[in-house]
Amino acid sequence: MNFTGLAAACAAFLIIGLFHPIVIKCEYYFSAKIWPVFFISGIIFLILSVLNSNILISVVLGIIGCACLWSILELKEQEKRVQKGWFPSNPKRKNKQKI
Repeated sequence: MNFTGLAAACAAFLIIGLFHPIVIKCEYYFSAKIWPVFFISGIIFLILSVLNSNILISVVLGIIGCACLWSILELKEQEKRVQKGWFPSNPKRKNKQKI
């Protein structure tokens, strides 16, 4: 029996679930201007994924890398959700951008 696929699926589920609140908190505290951090992190994780010889670790690193890159889009969407009033805005942020 090979459980690699099941382990990768569980890892993907957990990583995606973890990135949802990360995006919400990052937009709240830093705005969508933090996107370069997600971009650089995503590229680093994807490079590490390619360089790793262990299949499961390589897959998990690839999933994290793609989740980081996808989070760039989600930051923009989160900004729109905040403007619609679906999520709270940070009252301490001085420069509120309009989309």
